[in-house]
Amino acid sequence: MSVFITGGNRGIGYAIATELAEAGHNVTVTYRSGEPPAHSYLPGQEHTGGRFLAVRCDVTDPEQVDMAFKQAETEHGPVTSLVSNAGITRDGLLARMSEDDFTAVLDANLTAAYRVAKRALPGMLRAKGGRMVFISSATAMHGEAGQTNYAASKAGLIGLSRSIAREYGSRSITANVVAPGLTATDMAAALPEDRIKALLGQIPLGRLGQPEEIARTVRFLIDGGSYITGAVIPVDGGAGMGH
Repeated sequence: MSVFITGGNRGIGYAIATELAEAGHNVTVTYRSGEPPAHSYLPGQEHTGGRFLAVRCDVTDPEQVDMAFKQAETEHGPVTSLVSNAGITRDGLLARMSEDDFTAVLDANLTAAYRVAKRALPGMLRAKGGRMVFISSATAMHGEAGQTNYAASKAGLIGLSRSIAREYGSRSITANVVAPGLTATDMAAALPEDRIKALLGQIPLGRLGQPEEIARTVRFLIDGGSYITGAVIPVDGGAGMGH
């Protein structure tokens, strides 16, 4: 199976890429800047020992998205599973949030998900089946002060996914959302210690999630979730229960 993962160079995306590659899938990951992720190979390179193909791609650019898919298709064949994970934050209180900060987050987190889903769809239709997984956030359900843009973008993924599920379920294409809570990534590491402590107080399990825990959930949806579609699966230590 050929899997395409956006934002796979670190954190949750990298954990998902590693999990699926180790499960035997042909994995392509996108990265926007810097060095390609560890244990990867570049298009046209020998990939002895490489776990996955790394393609530079800014998911807010339709031409780059199309080129990344073409490279994945050349190396691994038609994409039959998509994990839309790439995203950004530009936090701030609503009264001070600029239009640029709002629209930039919506474009990177939500519009880009539409973009890659639409690009992946023809191959899935030809294959008579496919899996789409959108990485949202517990913030999508309960909101968060200072993150109106981020929460709106992540909540939008739920409507996007469920609409795709209804449109293409008859074609054996599933679309689901995984909603991580506070996870041990670079984003969490940048938070002040007192903020981390306050957030942990809202999590019944009392700890941060690990990227590998998110990755195992995604693998389940891709490898074993053939009768699950339109679902929102929280992986948040119980923080979002009731939403």
